[in-house]
Amino acid sequence: MSDSMPIQELDYGTPYRHADTSVTLEIDGVAVTVPAGTSVMRAAIESGVQVPKLCATDSLEPFGSCRLCLVEIEGRRGYPASCTTPAEAGMKVHTQTDKLHSLRRNVMEMYISDHPLDCLTCGANGNCELQDMAGMTGLREVRYGYEGENHLDSKKDESNPYFTYDPSKCIVCNRCVRACEETQGTFALTISGRGFGSRVSAGEDQSFMDSECVSCGACVEACPTATLQEKSIIMMGQPTKSVVTTCAYCGVGCAFKAEVKGNEVVRMTPYKNGQANEGHSCVKGRFAWGYATHPDRITTPMIRKSINDPWQEVSWEEAIAYAASEFRRIQGKYGRDSIGGITSSRCTNEETYLVQKLVRAAFGNNNVDTCARVCHSPTGYGLKQTIGESAGTQTFASVAQSDVIVVIGANPTDGHPVFASRMKRRIREGAKLIVVDPRKIDIVDGPHIKASYHLQLRPGTNVAIVNALAHVIVAEGLIDETFIAERCETRAFQQWRDFVSLPENSPEATAEITGVPAEQVRGAARLYAAANNGAIYYGLGVTEHAQGSTAVMGIANLAMATGNVGREGVGINPLRGQNNVQGSCDMGSFPHELPGYRHISDSITRALFEEAWKVELQPEPGLRIPNMFDAAAHGTFMGLYVQGEDIVQSDPDTHHVAHALSSMECIVVQDIFLNETAKYAHVFLPGASFLEKDGTFTNAERRISRVRKVMPPLGIYGDWEVTMMLSKALGYEMNYSHPSEIMDEIARLTPTFANVSFDLIDKLGSVQWPCNENAPEGTPIMHIDEFVRGKGRFIITKFFATKEKVTRKYPLLLTTGRILSQYNVGAQTRRTENSQWHSEDRLEIHPVDAEDRGINKDDWVGIESRAGTTVLRALITERMQPGVVYTTFHFPESGANVITTDSSDWATNCPEYKVTAVQVLPVEQPSEWQKAYSRFNETQLDHLHNRQPVVEEGAAAK
Repeated sequence: MSDSMPIQELDYGTPYRHADTSVTLEIDGVAVTVPAGTSVMRAAIESGVQVPKLCATDSLEPFGSCRLCLVEIEGRRGYPASCTTPAEAGMKVHTQTDKLHSLRRNVMEMYISDHPLDCLTCGANGNCELQDMAGMTGLREVRYGYEGENHLDSKKDESNPYFTYDPSKCIVCNRCVRACEETQGTFALTISGRGFGSRVSAGEDQSFMDSECVSCGACVEACPTATLQEKSIIMMGQPTKSVVTTCAYCGVGCAFKAEVKGNEVVRMTPYKNGQANEGHSCVKGRFAWGYATHPDRITTPMIRKSINDPWQEVSWEEAIAYAASEFRRIQGKYGRDSIGGITSSRCTNEETYLVQKLVRAAFGNNNVDTCARVCHSPTGYGLKQTIGESAGTQTFASVAQSDVIVVIGANPTDGHPVFASRMKRRIREGAKLIVVDPRKIDIVDGPHIKASYHLQLRPGTNVAIVNALAHVIVAEGLIDETFIAERCETRAFQQWRDFVSLPENSPEATAEITGVPAEQVRGAARLYAAANNGAIYYGLGVTEHAQGSTAVMGIANLAMATGNVGREGVGINPLRGQNNVQGSCDMGSFPHELPGYRHISDSITRALFEEAWKVELQPEPGLRIPNMFDAAAHGTFMGLYVQGEDIVQSDPDTHHVAHALSSMECIVVQDIFLNETAKYAHVFLPGASFLEKDGTFTNAERRISRVRKVMPPLGIYGDWEVTMMLSKALGYEMNYSHPSEIMDEIARLTPTFANVSFDLIDKLGSVQWPCNENAPEGTPIMHIDEFVRGKGRFIITKFFATKEKVTRKYPLLLTTGRILSQYNVGAQTRRTENSQWHSEDRLEIHPVDAEDRGINKDDWVGIESRAGTTVLRALITERMQPGVVYTTFHFPESGANVITTDSSDWATNCPEYKVTAVQVLPVEQPSEWQKAYSRFNETQLDHLHNRQPVVEEGAAAK
């Protein structure tokens, strides 16, 4: 695949059909062979014959309304629509007869007679299917005037910040309505009116912003005219080229075409050959890319002695030299282990690999960690212990083969919306759904989908509910004995079976712990165990607990016990929160592991890297992020290099994090904005957005996809180049001329990546690891014949209650999560129009709890925990269960992590974000922390705005 792609891709009119048999027919005298079930239209287009069409597109099922694609078939009466007519063996089709030309022109004339003739000034000029079809049908005149009734004066709907709806240009082809139903699954659009009065309507004749529309862009992508069109195209004009790249938001890893004019992006469109998303998108990836050129971008390096000083702009050379000298000074004063680095799950694999290499080879220690510590580190530990590999087992497409889908501690419609659309499609087709979540999330009961069971457990009781499900499966003889005998360790299974059979793990016994009635648990267990294909999908609602690792192992136990591993439609599937969480873990970002999840203490592995890197590596694991903070508070960890992470906003117990950073003597932040962590920094190195990068991301299905540079880095250098410059200044030189060379080194040193290269990814579109001599083109489904560790290992998962218990002082449990329009700490999405949907973090509270406290909608409420207090506005909703409240963490001034505590997973130190005992009461002013934050933030922004411009080298920081 070349870096540049055509703007318009060939549209085959109807979807590709998978079939074991094929049929041969004749189209315009030429024999054509296609899979059985293929439409005549698609067969014609595949053979090179262009059939006119307006209502047909290959992402949607055929509809047959536009009547442009009429054909003649020998032996049949009339003129059937080629989109809805299946190809049959021996069929003789004619597509280009005089009668067809006349019929098509007449149909086209009717469309144009009620359509504005403003082609030259229309935003879609040059990329309009209606315009193209007028030319293809040979329409040269319109005999019907505009004197009669028409829709030319219909009012535009400009309510959506990203696209406009102009009903005067609507041809009522239904493509947008069908896309909303078939592709997205929201059912927000309909056709209102009848006959001539028919028009597309959002909701019940509402504006798009007031309707149920989620702004995924599927309707805009499907529209063949300028009826639904991006405002960026209207303002900036049509693009001149496109570059295929990978989205930098969630862990789905959608492929997009970045469409550009010069170096300016004018539109992002989902790439229909993208193997993770297959032409679909969400509001973030499709529209929220403007942050990349936001005025808040910092593009010049800055340094300062103290966080109380204004910033000083300096040259790249001076900034790098200053950072290196400070790190060497600190190591000279406090010792080799007094500095470390944090890699980013938003940066590429190649950039992350270089940061951990910098720490191990240039810093000389293993003090490297990543934000995966605070999200999916229990996944890595739990799956490694049970099935032998720290990653999910399936492709996203695998869900299309599932009969029962279990979603535990995940909210796919908000956190992973493109995968959610796949899943909802399968549920509409008949798959059953089980949801395990404290909240009533959208998929519990939504348009044309309804969960068979919603196990609305209390926060912190995942392990108890998983054990109860296992108890039913074992006690009722629902296990897959053949699978277990062939694929799992016998003794470990027997011990686990005896454990889950204990009365204390029965649904009746655990109901008092979880709050879930026993009959619901029994019904859900039977449904999952009886499925031909049962798949489990889980998220941070599983991992971000004191027993996160235990819960992951429990989920793996369930899958092994029922034989739901190693084929399509099943598996253990962690939904990763950020675009490269999987990759940052793969690349050796943890203090105890080198790339490929190999322990630093293993002398053979260490020798391999020492030979390649020409340096001696330390055999002892380094500090995890929480350990770094503790050591900083004690004065032994004094320097930190942070690339692309905002630990101040994202890590728990904000008071402790701020104190730790304030105690350090040199913090180097490499980012695109002055984020919350950068306000504590002494050196700021401008980072590059995903549009300015070359490299790869690895998504939640282990899919390695290319990130391609769309525009030059605004700060001159790519992130990988900055890391190399810092390493060289520290005395350890790295020599790469392109990120592809970094991937080549990763492949040489990492068995699961042995065959991975940019060339292979470009050839195949993407590659799922393991990719080596045993699987030269990757591994879509893992553990097919045996587990990576050989035999699957059942592990006893005893439930221990979290120390975060409700008391008279703190009678409610707070849990946290995300919302569709915002992403993570919000640094990207807050700088886009997405804030029109969600402009602040709110506290969701059940009506009973609100009434007990005298809280009304939109009231300011104080949320107090043993760690701290913050203030948010209340959102009263029956999504919550009594006794549980919920908030998001996208806005720094909200202080969501001021109230989260230091409680963490026993195995990995992943923070327990999902369970915090709190009290909620009405208040009339911000918390003391929020007042202090406001003052600190204002001071730091003043330091930024009053920064001194670049001076001659050597004049600053002296």
